[in-house]
Amino acid sequence: MDRNAVKTYGIGELLGMARERAAAVVRGIPDEALAGPTPCAEYDVKALVNHLFQVVVQFQRLAAKEASDFGETPDRVAGSPEWRERLVGEADRLVAAWSAPGAEEGTTGGMNMPARLVGSMALLDLTVHVWDLARATGQDYPGVDEAVVAELAGAVAELAPTARKMGVFGEPVRAAEGASAFERLLAQTGRDPYWE
Repeated sequence: MDRNAVKTYGIGELLGMARERAAAVVRGIPDEALAGPTPCAEYDVKALVNHLFQVVVQFQRLAAKEASDFGETPDRVAGSPEWRERLVGEADRLVAAWSAPGAEEGTTGGMNMPARLVGSMALLDLTVHVWDLARATGQDYPGVDEAVVAELAGAVAELAPTARKMGVFGEPVRAAEGASAFERLLAQTGRDPYWE
């Protein structure tokens, strides 16, 4: 193999990288921070954790080409003091679901989108919402793998026009000169990369 060839990662591998970083942040969320604000204006920390839970569970179904249900977001935080480990466990299942043979092939979801793009949507949430949670709870964000940013940059460029119309992304924010690729990606989703 040519040493200079770019390795193409499967979505399962990329989700595995994001999961590693997410686990540390999720485990570091203190109970007293649950009512605090996040860079997602419509969510406090608890609501954002519940949203991330919902995404991680429903995107497992999408990997298996099953129907997903994003209608109701159950409160998984109030239900159990073990919610952090349960969320990490669901993230493990998400990685396994998207690592299964055939998960990236064909189409999936209500809008019959290419499966790899749908997997990238799960990757986006597991990356960006974890950044939101780290910021909101005063934790250091453990960085993002280059391969993850490269995958997400393509997905965000493809998804952004529709996502903005649906109110999923805000209008792009101006990133500072010399911003990292990840900071530029956050800005494209309508986030202030320097939110405090």
